[in-house]
Amino acid sequence: MDDKFNVSHITLSGHVEINKYRYLYFSVLFTVYMLIILMNCIIVYLICVHKDLHEPMYIFIAALLLNSVLYSTTVYPKLLIDFLSKKQIISYSACLFQFFTLYSIGASDFLILTAMGYDRYVSICKPLRYTNIMTKTTVNILLILAWFLPACHMAVLAIVSAEAKLCNLELKGMFCNNEVYTLHCVRSRVITVFGVLCLINLALSPMLFTVFTYTKILVISYRSCKETRRKAAETCLPHLLVLVNTFWLLSYDVIIARVESELPKSVRIILTLQAILYHPLFNPVIYGFKMKKISKHLKKLFCSSKI
Repeated sequence: MDDKFNVSHITLSGHVEINKYRYLYFSVLFTVYMLIILMNCIIVYLICVHKDLHEPMYIFIAALLLNSVLYSTTVYPKLLIDFLSKKQIISYSACLFQFFTLYSIGASDFLILTAMGYDRYVSICKPLRYTNIMTKTTVNILLILAWFLPACHMAVLAIVSAEAKLCNLELKGMFCNNEVYTLHCVRSRVITVFGVLCLINLALSPMLFTVFTYTKILVISYRSCKETRRKAAETCLPHLLVLVNTFWLLSYDVIIARVESELPKSVRIILTLQAILYHPLFNPVIYGFKMKKISKHLKKLFCSSKI
């Protein structure tokens, strides 16, 4: 086991005892997974086919919902296999790939939410310049950066982790998150420093910028007419709710996984399930009900399907 290439599999010890109820757990998770794909894809479909939704704000929403589908697809198929298996194991290379994908998508969410905050800021605070600033090219550049930058950052951490020597083959989790570092014999200084850099570049800085833009929006809205305040509340509230939810998930990951807090197994499972069940369903519900244009097209879609 001294050579990292001799390590074949890692045990995932974060699962509940599933031998007795494995098919029940499998059915519940499979149903949730199908719901996540269906709910997110329906709204993405509506945004694609309706021209009145071909605006920067809705394009960013579609990107965020696609991330939810990708995030869930990174986690659920492996979880479903685990619930039907007697032993929950994963190869170290597959574990690192899951780690890379999860955090690339998670960081991408923050950058997309930042782009959405900037879009709302320009729309409300600089309405006369909106069409000149938020062009199709600008939107494409923001989306490319939102997906490309996190992937580059996470690739560095995954490559360094692949070279690390392993002294532990048991992961305290249901999937491979930051706890993959607990498998290493020694926590690399490069991983620690670059991990902090990733946190600043991909989460804290975008979060502060987004808070700044919404603060400016609140100030401008407060000084403006009732119609401007209504527009700000209608379009900004859903984004703020999603931002708070995303920040909560980041806080959980940093506190529990990064700091290696010792929590009871049941608490860890509840918090983990919240991340994989609640988060991917939260976004489509918020945008489906709180965004008037999307809600209108949803009603039309379901009403026409009943006829």
